[in-house]
Amino acid sequence: MPEPSRAERRRQARGGAAPPPRRDPMRAVYIGAGIAIIALVAVFAIFNWSHNRAIQQANATPSPGPNASVKPIQLVDGQTIGTASFKGKFPDTAQGGHGQPVDGVQCGAQEYATYHVHTHLALFVDGKQIAVPRYIGFAPSPGGGCLYWIHTHDATGIIHIEAPDISPPQGGNYTLGMLFDIWGEPLGPNGVAGFNGTVTAYVNGSKYDGDLRAIPMGAHQQIVLEVGTPTVPPPNYAFPALE
Repeated sequence: MPEPSRAERRRQARGGAAPPPRRDPMRAVYIGAGIAIIALVAVFAIFNWSHNRAIQQANATPSPGPNASVKPIQLVDGQTIGTASFKGKFPDTAQGGHGQPVDGVQCGAQEYATYHVHTHLALFVDGKQIAVPRYIGFAPSPGGGCLYWIHTHDATGIIHIEAPDISPPQGGNYTLGMLFDIWGEPLGPNGVAGFNGTVTAYVNGSKYDGDLRAIPMGAHQQIVLEVGTPTVPPPNYAFPALE
């Protein structure tokens, strides 16, 4: 009787059971790749959730201020609020924006919808309202020009922030100082846009004593700057329905 082969002897040693399946040497690689993909998807989902939440919070209407009980003044697109005091169709001065980046804010050919909010700015001088001019942030040129992420369309005082992200490139907030730098007009505690005198500021109806240039411009933020005396109670405005 011939001697059993090595394979036969192994089968007999196992009691006739089939040999165990061979282990795939790439199994660990597959498992590692699967874990990496799951982790990447989780990170992306968390980032996307965080970004969307930040946009929702940025677009949230601020809490009513102390003058919220005052009947609001309805803003209507295209109207003029206050006395027109700035000459020229395009008001940006020689010191303002003419296509170059200003405070990290770009001038482009399109209006972004990624971050699109509206702030209102009211300016009073010696108790009389001065119209914030239309077309701040418009930089015309023979080739068509460009539009800054921060700009005005009319003289209602509505400031449009239409940007590719909720924060400017250097981080933080879009601020009132950026608007005035694009406009090319001064802003400080002793004067606004060429009107000189002590400046009293209100944000959403509450007196503001900080740096005027640092006032954030968020969704439906209401900013009032009063130069000189007498001062008037800060108005309460109602934005147009689609803003």
